[in-house]
Amino acid sequence: MTTQTINITGMTCEACEYKIKHVLGQIKGVTNVTTNLKTGDTTLEADRTITTDELQTVLRPHLKYKLTTSPSKVSNPESTPNWLETYTPILLIFGYILVVSAIAAFQSFIINHLSLSLFMRYFMAGFFLVFSFFKMLNLKAFAQSYAMYDVVAKLLPAWGYVYAFIELGLGLAYLTGFEPILTNGIAFVVMSVSLVGVLISVLNKQKIQCACLGAVFNLPMSTVTIVEDALMIAMSGAMLLMG
Repeated sequence: MTTQTINITGMTCEACEYKIKHVLGQIKGVTNVTTNLKTGDTTLEADRTITTDELQTVLRPHLKYKLTTSPSKVSNPESTPNWLETYTPILLIFGYILVVSAIAAFQSFIINHLSLSLFMRYFMAGFFLVFSFFKMLNLKAFAQSYAMYDVVAKLLPAWGYVYAFIELGLGLAYLTGFEPILTNGIAFVVMSVSLVGVLISVLNKQKIQCACLGAVFNLPMSTVTIVEDALMIAMSGAMLLMG
């Protein structure tokens, strides 16, 4: 494993960072890319040495970005975070949503009776509201990042902006119990389409960031993202069957 540093000019926003990470991540052998927006310093982790020619070739179609230094070895690279460190944000979020949903469902149990569908409804409400919140913090960066792997957003970049508001709408619909069949149907379709792009990226071993939490956290696309989408599909499908 080698770690190299380069400097790239032209990065002006978080969306640019996502773009550079995606472009450089396509180079054969590159396993991870980290960038510094302010300085342009970019670190490549790879299973071989990446040459200047290779870097210039992948950057050539993107005229905004320029390689200003040749790749150099990093003598003391920072240690790579382990799985738990990487996914702590999303695990904590799921944990909070799970606990709050369970408490809310238990309150209903005391008043009436325990309802699995009610628990799932609260969980879905929490999921969509929290995840849409993080996307809204930097909607432009999310939309541009989402367009790197989502099958619809690749064709229609504006879909990334629409998607964030759809999640917000679904969260409010689940919270209020609005038209359960319509709400679950939309959630099932939207999450199924989203899963397609995630599956393609993971199966092709693309080294890109997951946009599920917007531009706030640096989460890699992985099987965790697949499980996340599949869980939402399963819950919405189950509630559709329950009526």
